[in-house]
Amino acid sequence: MSETHVTTPTRFVEADGVKYGYRRWGKPGTVPLLFIQHFRAGMDHWDPLITDAAAEDREVILFNGRGIASSEGEPRETIEEMADDIAAFLRAISVSQVDALGFSIGGMQVQELALRHPDLVRRLVLVGTGPKGLHLGGDPRIKETASHPELTAEDFLFLFFGRSEKAIEAGLAFWDRRHQRTVDVDPPTSMEVALRQWPAVEAYRDSAEQDKPFEYLRSLAMPTLILNGVDDVMILTSSSVDMAENIPDSQLILYPDSGHGAHFQYPERFNGHLKQFLDE
Repeated sequence: MSETHVTTPTRFVEADGVKYGYRRWGKPGTVPLLFIQHFRAGMDHWDPLITDAAAEDREVILFNGRGIASSEGEPRETIEEMADDIAAFLRAISVSQVDALGFSIGGMQVQELALRHPDLVRRLVLVGTGPKGLHLGGDPRIKETASHPELTAEDFLFLFFGRSEKAIEAGLAFWDRRHQRTVDVDPPTSMEVALRQWPAVEAYRDSAEQDKPFEYLRSLAMPTLILNGVDDVMILTSSSVDMAENIPDSQLILYPDSGHGAHFQYPERFNGHLKQFLDE
């Protein structure tokens, strides 16, 4: 039986003295689609509906960065260091080029991967994220909720999904799918990762040049898909617009009645948009 999100084993590789956990399955001989996850999240936080749909046409690689879940090492303190770790990991598993999909802080990492190691990235998918100079949501409940030692379904609904009854139903359905894997699951990510990642996001935001904060995005030459919900309370949707206005070969899609995790709320719709973009 072919491997799936639920059954593919966790593998390990050492790069620069660090043992990284990853999973890899799907159609061999294709440009792999690399998934880089959100704040504190490991490989089991992805939606099987999305990863398995992608694996029908291409190879899929899920990756835990330094200190996250099954990966060893001290968590990184900057987005740029995290991106360099991704590059080292790809070279360690002999992958010369990927399509890179990053969600939230993962989207910042794959932007930097594409800027710092452009030979490694063919296409870029930026979901629920922002550039340097990004706009973070101002509700104090966001940081408090995201920092809970263990996130509940209610926490995910508040941070990731729309507010309508239909959006809540979709969020709870995602929560069930996210827990389908029961064997060889990722260990919980330590709070030390949260204490490193949140300041890294704020430092990335503050590193933008005063006069031309988004000028650097014009160096991203690869085709780029930007996707978000119409009301992202964590990294404001306006940040997605900023990226679309400044990345030369980019397109922006906003899903209705949704927020930070719009792709989890509309997985079938997202799968269609993702496949069309990657196959163009």
